[in-house]
Amino acid sequence: MKIAFIITCTLASITYLAQAQMSRFDELADTPFQENRPTAESAALLRDEMMFQRATQTYLWALPLINTLGMKNGSEEVFGAGYHVLPIWKKRLDAKTLVTTPNSDVLYAMGYLDLGRDGPMVLDAPPGLQGILLDFWQRPIPVDGGKFAGDVGLPGPDAGKGGKFLILPPGYSGEIPPDHFVYRSGTNNVFVFLRGFYEDPKNLAPAVAHVEKVKIHPLHGEAKSMVFPDASGVPANLLPVSDGSVFDDLKKLVDSEGSHLAESDSLGMLASIGIIKGQPFSPDEKTRAIFERAAKTAYKMSRVIGFQESNAAGSLKIHPDRQWINPLDNIAPPGPLKSLDLSWKNTVGNHLDLDARIWFFTNYYSVSPGMLSKIPGKGAAYMIAFTDSEGAPLSGGKKYRLKLPANIPAANFWSVTLYEAENASGLANGQPFPSLGSRDKPTQNPDGSTELFFGEQSPEGKQSNWLATVPGKGYFAIIRLYGPTEAAIDRSWKPGDFEVSE
Repeated sequence: MKIAFIITCTLASITYLAQAQMSRFDELADTPFQENRPTAESAALLRDEMMFQRATQTYLWALPLINTLGMKNGSEEVFGAGYHVLPIWKKRLDAKTLVTTPNSDVLYAMGYLDLGRDGPMVLDAPPGLQGILLDFWQRPIPVDGGKFAGDVGLPGPDAGKGGKFLILPPGYSGEIPPDHFVYRSGTNNVFVFLRGFYEDPKNLAPAVAHVEKVKIHPLHGEAKSMVFPDASGVPANLLPVSDGSVFDDLKKLVDSEGSHLAESDSLGMLASIGIIKGQPFSPDEKTRAIFERAAKTAYKMSRVIGFQESNAAGSLKIHPDRQWINPLDNIAPPGPLKSLDLSWKNTVGNHLDLDARIWFFTNYYSVSPGMLSKIPGKGAAYMIAFTDSEGAPLSGGKKYRLKLPANIPAANFWSVTLYEAENASGLANGQPFPSLGSRDKPTQNPDGSTELFFGEQSPEGKQSNWLATVPGKGYFAIIRLYGPTEAAIDRSWKPGDFEVSE
């Protein structure tokens, strides 16, 4: 009876909201005109609605930029600004750093360049480094020669040998020194994302020292000394901004980029809400209030899209009888879906897949060919679970078990990480890290399989195989397989779903 009552109340609430929404649409559609002209009141109502809608759609269109701006501004506020400042999460990245779906099982280092201000930049990388160079849309920066884009290190043009990586601004036609790998950015602003790999989670010093061998400096002129702040355990908000200040951030970016940022139609969309390169951006109090509500609404809309398990190309499920999904197969041949490239362009219909891009950048950041390699033992494979075996959203107040069959197909290591449903940052669950994986040495069953447990309390005797969850907080999970082997690539290895347990 109780369940039936809850279902009845829920359906009634949904019906009421739908009717209220239609009523609002009717109010707009039926706004009165006199003698076929809008009244002063009608014009004011529709003008405000138009500004709200334009600002909302601008936010959704600009979400990759807003994602990158959130990381850059949040980082520079805490750790300092400049090409020479490279924060490293030297003790791994925990839940105090708010950023979309971080990986706690590698070391992160993230920096930001302004080629328009500082000119061409050089990244000196040691052998064995892994990283990605992305423009501000987080598109992998193409490398001269056409074979590589974005990747540095093992999947990049240096094949893990290290070297000098020259990063050029849009339209650069000046000197190019020999013995440099040349990356031509589509924007002046560049995101540098580096990762350090360790063998023993109790001894991170060698991996930290390896990343600290990186040098970033101008191609010409005197270089500043590198600074490597320790970002571990330091509260920092690197999430996409979801209030009205985001439009001020976009204005600064437009002033920095100009026509490099987007084509004329999209720049026109920005101009329609007052964001124009070189012109003042001074919304009045009323417009500020509209922008505040538009940003909050747009971010919530992005969260709706971000939890979808299908897109225009079809279902994102990896296996038809499992809940795990992976949208990246649509941009990673030889997966079953091949319509998207790494700029989220639909190559079949020759158009931007806006929802696919929103889906990605509300929950994730950074992608490159090397990350998505289908060569056994290289790259990584990702599996995402929003729901349990019955299709219900994962809830912090429930207990679950997850069975991973024997011979998990990861040449390097595997992990399962939990993320906040609210904003995709690491789940703040009271444990050092919201992840558990092969290097934590969880107990295996006699048949070689591994069972993991999730809930507020650990089942008796299962502490080494348990990740804590928080009642009242929804979450989702990602399986990462680093160096996926054939069984991951051909999908013959199939993890279980999250099963509700007593």
